[in-house]
Amino acid sequence: MAFMSKYAWKNPVTVDDPSLIILDKPLFIGAGVNRECYRHPENSDLCIKVVVGHGGKRESRVEQSAYRRLEKRGISWDMLSRFYGMASTNKGQGTVFELIRDRDGNISKPLSYYIGAPEQTALHGDGLSRAIPALKHYLLHEEIITTALKAQNMVYQKFGDTEGKLVIIDDIGNTDFIPICNYLSWAAQRKIRRKWERFELRLKTRYAHNPVLQQILSS
Repeated sequence: MAFMSKYAWKNPVTVDDPSLIILDKPLFIGAGVNRECYRHPENSDLCIKVVVGHGGKRESRVEQSAYRRLEKRGISWDMLSRFYGMASTNKGQGTVFELIRDRDGNISKPLSYYIGAPEQTALHGDGLSRAIPALKHYLLHEEIITTALKAQNMVYQKFGDTEGKLVIIDDIGNTDFIPICNYLSWAAQRKIRRKWERFELRLKTRYAHNPVLQQILSS
């Protein structure tokens, strides 16, 4: 596949693999409304998402289409988990993605983990205060359209106690009936700014009890 040919992984996964990949409970990472995510059993740098909800197939199609466009544009993948094609699993067809890990090797936790409690936000406040605006700049610069921006759909990849970056791991794509944002830069920029404004408003409202986060968002 085109996605696979550009990157040299130790154990590449393609739809032509004759063996079925077995995903079981020890490999489980987490679940959204429509999909579950598992560690790839043969490659610690990858994860596999499988459909479990009614809307999961459409979500995956929108996502794959978006990733193909981004690949053709040659974007930087600095703050977006890469897509590496499809895999046959015991839970059906799965989509293979880069698994984001902290510098110490642990799987990176979602932003919601770090802002859910003021003490966690304070502990990582310096890094978060740089990572949040950096993600906004990245999305605008690369013109990456998301179906939604949510704290649980991005992870904070830690490089140390005070350094890290946000990486989006889900909800990539444009579900507009007429997707002009995919082709017109000014429309993409406007859409991204609107989504970011709503994202910050949700954070301010949902985590109103977190003064450290409120200060970061107001700076």
